Amino acid sequence: MEPDLSKYQLEGDNSMYRLPSGLVAPVVTRGGKENPDTADSGGAVRISGVSIQHTPATKLWFGKVTNEPGYRSVTHHHGEAETGGYVLSGRARIYFGEKFEDYVDMEEGDWVFVPPFMPHIECNLDRNNPLTWMTTRTPENIVVNLQDVPDEDLRDWLTR
Repeated sequence: MEPDLSKYQLEGDNSMYRLPSGLVAPVVTRGGKENPDTADSGGAVRISGVSIQHTPATKLWFGKVTNEPGYRSVTHHHGEAETGGYVLSGRARIYFGEKFEDYVDMEEGDWVFVPPFMPHIECNLDRNNPLTWMTTRTPENIVVNLQDVPDEDLRDWLTR
């Protein structure tokens, strides 16, 4: 049975994405040419592969985040942005909830959704190896840093 392709007909105007040549085409960011000029949360190294900073994208931020061994972010949220993450390598923990009493742990191959305006702390559980995430946000990489909490107030963090 042939798929019904009629529902995929172009109904909108994508001319705003025209390149200087006038062509509407995919835009490739080559490895090593990602944009490092993006918001952070105290030590998380974020680079964008697709963002308003260096592509025609206006409703999407997609990048790679690297956390050094034993790293934890400052308390923050991502404003109105919905955030999706994928653990590319390493072991991660996200603290959340009232007084950051709750957490979820993740490992390579796990996906996570972080709702808008949710204060949280991102952690690398491994004291010896980096943690690498692929992260996407819409509309862009919004990072709102908040008053931080001490390590000793994070359940199971010092004894990990």
